Amino acid sequence: MNFPRVTMSKFFREEGRFYRFFVLFVASGAGSGYFPFASGTAGTFLAGIPVFLLFSLMSGVWYAVSTVMLMLAGVYFCEAADRVLGEKDSSKIVIDEVAGYLVTMAFIPVSIYTVGAGFFLFRFFDVLKPQPAKWVEDNLPGGAGVLFDDVVAGVYANICLQLLYHFVLKNL
Repeated sequence: MNFPRVTMSKFFREEGRFYRFFVLFVASGAGSGYFPFASGTAGTFLAGIPVFLLFSLMSGVWYAVSTVMLMLAGVYFCEAADRVLGEKDSSKIVIDEVAGYLVTMAFIPVSIYTVGAGFFLFRFFDVLKPQPAKWVEDNLPGGAGVLFDDVVAGVYANICLQLLYHFVLKNL
């Protein structure tokens, strides 16, 4: 009996099923990017907040290192998902929202108020795309453009959240 020869390398090539599944699973925030409407909001809520809560268990240094590592991996997964899906910056890709939310919450104490305020501030700046976020999205190539506009939105949101925390939320 002759069985077809299948090697593991086929599963890891771009045309392999496992590759497509793995890339889309990671880039879509474990599938949260497939939400039928407002996928960026869903991805931030269903993937960004849980990843933040997990990362918040680390020290500040490890949080920062892990966030940078997620960003670097995110550039790869954004670009790979663009190729798999055949479209630029698909709404199904939400790993960029996860990275942006992690930047938003950097060095902020965890509470229901800060998590909620960070969520709304990040979504506001992500949708608004103030400069240089829009420039980053339009001018950085591939996955970097997809991901780093959300990182810039996260920086804006973090600055606002730091001020909000120190002047309002700290006393709640």
